[in-house]
Amino acid sequence: MARRSGGRSARLAERQAPLAEEIKPVRAGEVGGSYTPLKPDDMAAIADNAYRILAEIGFARATPHCITACVAAGAELGEDGRLRMPRELVERTIQTAQRNLTLHGISPKHDLELSGQRVHFSTAGAAVHIADPSTNSYRDPITSDLYNMARITDQCEHIHMFQRTCVLRDITDPRELDLNTLYEAVMGTSKHIGTSFTDAAHVAEGLQMLHMVAGSEQQWRARPFVSMSNCFVVPPMTFAEESLECLRVGVEGGMPILLLSAGQAGATSPALLAGAVSQAWAECLGGLVYVNAIKPGAAAIIGTWPFVSDLRTGAMSGGSPEQGILSAACVQMGNYFDLPTGTASGMTDAKLPDFQAGAERAYTAGAAAMAGANVVYEAAGMYASLMGVCPESLLMDNDVLGACLRMTKGLQVNEEALGFAVIKDVCLNNKGHYLGSSQTLQVMQSEYIYPQLGDRLSPNQWQEANKPVLLDKAIALKEKILAEHFPMHVDDATDMAIRKAFNIRISRAQIGRAE
Repeated sequence: MARRSGGRSARLAERQAPLAEEIKPVRAGEVGGSYTPLKPDDMAAIADNAYRILAEIGFARATPHCITACVAAGAELGEDGRLRMPRELVERTIQTAQRNLTLHGISPKHDLELSGQRVHFSTAGAAVHIADPSTNSYRDPITSDLYNMARITDQCEHIHMFQRTCVLRDITDPRELDLNTLYEAVMGTSKHIGTSFTDAAHVAEGLQMLHMVAGSEQQWRARPFVSMSNCFVVPPMTFAEESLECLRVGVEGGMPILLLSAGQAGATSPALLAGAVSQAWAECLGGLVYVNAIKPGAAAIIGTWPFVSDLRTGAMSGGSPEQGILSAACVQMGNYFDLPTGTASGMTDAKLPDFQAGAERAYTAGAAAMAGANVVYEAAGMYASLMGVCPESLLMDNDVLGACLRMTKGLQVNEEALGFAVIKDVCLNNKGHYLGSSQTLQVMQSEYIYPQLGDRLSPNQWQEANKPVLLDKAIALKEKILAEHFPMHVDDATDMAIRKAFNIRISRAQIGRAE
């Protein structure tokens, strides 16, 4: 009998084809909240503690503008120079603050809705090294590295926004560093972008660049597609004066602000985790008071990013289980206050992609996602507790984050899902298995997520495929993306105008444009 050819390969090709949006097993904004390390009474106690920290301890080193704006809103400047914020002021600010915040993409298809417990993943970081798994070594980031990582992220379905990942070590002038960082991120992806600035004057110039990309200041303000990561506080409870000025210019310019508190438990915040959460929330709520004193209802994300120390050495340990717990607890407090909340999880203490890196990435990012973080920052690519970033890892981590989203989504229970009719048919009609049932075929792509790079071959298939190695596949995919994918969402005329106005270091050829 002639054997029909092509059937199995055709079915495999069909199953591996890109899925239509409506049947994807996970999407940006899956709703979390199933992981709750804090009980309701715990959350109330932490909230009371944060209010007390703000009212009785307050902040040192507030800028004149911050003092004037916050005192006018109801804060108190003590004889010791500390700016204290009574509970009534903080509670009023929480009611005024913007909820249901949209982080716009350059392309509307990448808009992120930060409401309730909707979960998204982002890169982030200020790594001073590139981790190169091809040579098992570290090197300094150079001008093109940030653009390349933005391009890779642009191709990663489960990394929903791109916040700058590294510091370009070949640019020493702070102004040029800030503006080139912004440019490379904008040119590399049409997703929402996060960046940071070292000087308020650089923020003003950055806004000029963004007006050019958007088409006008009015169009920028209607859809601000870049947010500012702002370390406005130096824990414990001390304002960072230049960052406050950057924050002010950003708020006035319509830029969403990530209010970032990054205390390190046992070093710059209490070693006991409830105290670290309390301090982080007090610091971020203080920042929120200032943002709303500048412009009521201005777009802001609570960035409670408490980190963990290895108390044996004092070194940061971003891959510790305590990091996942801390982040999840901070997220719960965001749900308690009903404020847009981002946290940092998904880092690893490993130096290069290996078992440790994958494990630490998964259990910390998974904890924050299942708690319901609106944005999980540092979720991909970061190594050596933020000292290094690995471009290839973005692609491997994309698989991990897709799995975390699937766990966050959980399972649905209804009459169809309970499957009594399917069970009855298989059992009473002696079918013996569910492989051929219409339900199995119907949900195999909508209910189950499959890795892009992960290996699910049997041992025999693996050997027949010449024993593929995950990292080798990631390196090959990275090289393919960097050879072929040059985003063109910013047109040539706008790019040339930006280059005329600013000293852009990356060449036109490096971004796939004619010189």
